[in-house]
Amino acid sequence: MSLKKKLGLGIGSAALGLALVSGGTYAYFSDQEQTNNTFASGTLDLSVDPTTIIDVENLKPGDWMNRSFDLINDGSLDISSVNLLTDYTVTDANGDNVEDFGDHLRVNFFWNDDKSTLGPLSPDQVAFQTTLSELKDMDPDTVANEIFLPWTEEPAGLEVGDSDTLYVQFEFVDNGEDQNEFQGDALELEWTFEAQQTEGEER
Repeated sequence: MSLKKKLGLGIGSAALGLALVSGGTYAYFSDQEQTNNTFASGTLDLSVDPTTIIDVENLKPGDWMNRSFDLINDGSLDISSVNLLTDYTVTDANGDNVEDFGDHLRVNFFWNDDKSTLGPLSPDQVAFQTTLSELKDMDPDTVANEIFLPWTEEPAGLEVGDSDTLYVQFEFVDNGEDQNEFQGDALELEWTFEAQQTEGEER
């Protein structure tokens, strides 16, 4: 074998040896430990009892109806506030309505005893009153502030498992004028109570 070939083989062997040595420098000890983590979200569950607050027939101007209902927090999260959204549809029996039937139905919301810091309140103390037509166009936050917050130091919402009893009066206002256009008419009211979560916090 010539010296050139010997040198070539020697260089090749040296390079291979270097690669083996170099590869060996990356060996290391290792260990692993696994953790099991869970993210479970809570639930907002607001219920209303009864689900039908009012169902009356044969109304005439001047009639009024007192009703009560409970708002109940059946979820696993506290509720910071409850908004009220109003919608309704009118069935015009004779097709002769010039005015909105909702203009003639007034809603009187009474003080919320569960939120009062003054003790039991008289059942005729009105916290807020408006017509159904005005209520339909109102911002739900504004309605909530008028209904749930007066005379109170207690937060507006509901803690888990807590409930509030609300008292309301519906009145077919007798305006002393001809209201014959509403004879035989019907109004279907839909109230939606919307629960809001409390602010986020460090957990």
